[in-house]
Amino acid sequence: MFLNGIKLLNFRNYDALEHNFKKRITLFVGKNAQGKTNLLEAVYYLSALSSNRIKKDSELIKFHKESCLIQAQCTKNDVEVELEVFINPPKNKVLKVNGIKKNKSQEFLRVLKAVNFSSADLMLMRGEPSDRRKWLDMAICQVYGAYRDKLANYNKIRLQKSNFLANFTTDEGLLDAFNIQMSIAAANIVYLRIKFLKELEKIAKQKHKTVSQGETLKLEYDCELGDDCTVKELSELIYDRLCALRNDEMRRAQCLFGPHRDDISFFINEIDAKKYASQGQQRTLVLALKLAELDIIKEKTGEAMDLSDGVPCASARMVIRAGDYDECKDANIVVITAGVAQKPGETRLDLAKTNAKIIKEVTENVVKSGFKGIFLIASNPVDVMTYVVGKVSGFPTNKVIGSGTVLDTA
Repeated sequence: MFLNGIKLLNFRNYDALEHNFKKRITLFVGKNAQGKTNLLEAVYYLSALSSNRIKKDSELIKFHKESCLIQAQCTKNDVEVELEVFINPPKNKVLKVNGIKKNKSQEFLRVLKAVNFSSADLMLMRGEPSDRRKWLDMAICQVYGAYRDKLANYNKIRLQKSNFLANFTTDEGLLDAFNIQMSIAAANIVYLRIKFLKELEKIAKQKHKTVSQGETLKLEYDCELGDDCTVKELSELIYDRLCALRNDEMRRAQCLFGPHRDDISFFINEIDAKKYASQGQQRTLVLALKLAELDIIKEKTGEAMDLSDGVPCASARMVIRAGDYDECKDANIVVITAGVAQKPGETRLDLAKTNAKIIKEVTENVVKSGFKGIFLIASNPVDVMTYVVGKVSGFPTNKVIGSGTVLDTA
């Protein structure tokens, strides 16, 4: 991925700006209030459709102007891509990729990936829980395209329930219907937050230990629920909690439980960093988190690159992106190509042992998602791997198919 250039119209303090990037590292130098941070914010906005500096998009528009435009040209997998965002409140913003309007933000966000590190990120330590939730949500959106829609769905249900509680009559049946919907939507949010935070912690621990010269970092998601539950188990726990809080919610006319009230805790050598970390420790911790984010983005987006090679020959409806096992639930077919290549001198039996462990883990996670379709296996040795998938999944033989041919998307 390389950002070739950016164009701004009526964005923040810019009337108009066009800038081309020619080197992989660019350093902006200038006096205060010249727009350096605003330019970086525009780049990040293209990757997240949000910013930690705003509460609503209208704040991005230059004073006394009605709209603003952000355009960028980038190269991804040797393919030129043009991105465009037009913000014109109160209308919805217009998103375009290569001049084609995109009605779903997910189709826009899969193009450009970026990690933003600014002084505002220090609010992770000293700020409110909402600051930490926003940071985590924006980071997850970079690697799990469907997460933004899941988050929007939860917030929609929560708002509807809040309005209902504020005007509550006697329809407890409708309140229970809201709780059922809310528990399902909330479970998806909590599950992905916990999963992402665990992945982030593994990498951030090493980054932090290197930068801090030996301190141990620990991250925890505070939600009053178990951190090793499936989505279904989380949904049941959340529903039970909402039922227990029914009278309190009706009395206070508020949604008292859910991911909109959760928090993230940081510990350095088992000490609460939010309370006791020094200024230097805060900066070191946030730097480690940002470096870990960058590594995760590289890993997750790289997983989708091989399939992207076949896009020119694929259906116009095909979407290539890095996703999560949960998205396998409603799939008709799951193709497994995971595994390592055979090394020189390595026997087929040794290769089988190595890849069997990988295939076993992949299969377990796919089945856990609720997948009921057909497995197609193209990992070597294909006969052995097909047997492993059948054994682990428990699926009938007509739903576990091994392909001994070469799979090529193009």
